[in-house]
Amino acid sequence: MAENILYNTALNKAMAICAGREMCNSDINQKLISWGVKVDDADKILDLLTQGKFIDEERYTVAFVKDKFRYNKWGKIKIGAALRMKRIPDEMIRKALQSINDAEYLELLKSIITKHKKTIKAKNQFDLKGKLLRHCLSKGFESQLIYDLLNDAE
Repeated sequence: MAENILYNTALNKAMAICAGREMCNSDINQKLISWGVKVDDADKILDLLTQGKFIDEERYTVAFVKDKFRYNKWGKIKIGAALRMKRIPDEMIRKALQSINDAEYLELLKSIITKHKKTIKAKNQFDLKGKLLRHCLSKGFESQLIYDLLNDAE
């Protein structure tokens, strides 16, 4: 009886969370396990949430990509890595990353370089490029793209 109450409570809490914002299977699964829900029950709850469209991995992936790009100013590599950690399928990640406009992506990278350049104390041009490169790599941008922009800026 107590297990049934836990199951229903967990299902209702998970529905409320998913109704409030986009979540993926692995996020909800972690919450269910932390609430003490058995693995079998957690799987059933995840199935119900998916069937009821409370969880939609594709919708979540597109929203995640858009948010991390626009608000966190992350590059495609970092976004992809974060999604892989949440066990999102590679094909879904690839499709969602393609939704990023190439011109916007390049503009974001240029603005990050310009903004960061103002805060760097460098001994010479080589040192400046190295620091800018490391900063942009840490934001998840592709090295070849960064090299091209840094070399064009000369």
